[in-house]
Amino acid sequence: MKATVKNLNNEAVGEIELADEVFGLPARTDLLARMVNWQLAKRRAGTHKTKGVSEISGTGKKPYRQKGTGRARQGSLRSPQFRGGATIFGPVVRSHEHSLTKKVRKLALKTALSTKAAEGKLIVLDAATADTHKTKELFARLGALGLTSALIIDGANLNENFVKAAGNIPLIDVLPEQGANVYDILRRDTLVLTRNAVEQLEARLK
Repeated sequence: MKATVKNLNNEAVGEIELADEVFGLPARTDLLARMVNWQLAKRRAGTHKTKGVSEISGTGKKPYRQKGTGRARQGSLRSPQFRGGATIFGPVVRSHEHSLTKKVRKLALKTALSTKAAEGKLIVLDAATADTHKTKELFARLGALGLTSALIIDGANLNENFVKAAGNIPLIDVLPEQGANVYDILRRDTLVLTRNAVEQLEARLK
């Protein structure tokens, strides 16, 4: 599959061959959903917590005698039916992470890349560099490319000026190739890859 390579001035500067085994896979929404759920579950803090009976501060004394009062029998004021009492079966500190095999994770990333390519929302840049860290200039150049919501993936080493300039632009994310992931690819409308990123992704995913 061939793709046109552009520069930041929206000028065609060549062509690149995209590997079908990375950018030409069929759409699999079930696979993408599994991967996104895995990613979001993995990053949950899981620090929610309520107190059980043993953790509530209060007396262990029986509130009143067992028989003869006409009321229901009670054993503790820390029970859940009393105000200030415990919570039964409440959330506890835990990890929400679940397993997903490497094979599935790799296939999901290739499927996400293929989906963007099939939708015509994949742009290949010659390079993602900027002469200055000022946002205004880069904002105008990205506007010329028609990018209002985009994930830009470069090689392993990002251009410092480009990262700083893009940092203030809403809905524009910049990641190194090793940080490419399904969730970030799908949450932005357009995927922008540099030549360097394409080569490194193909080497990793083939």
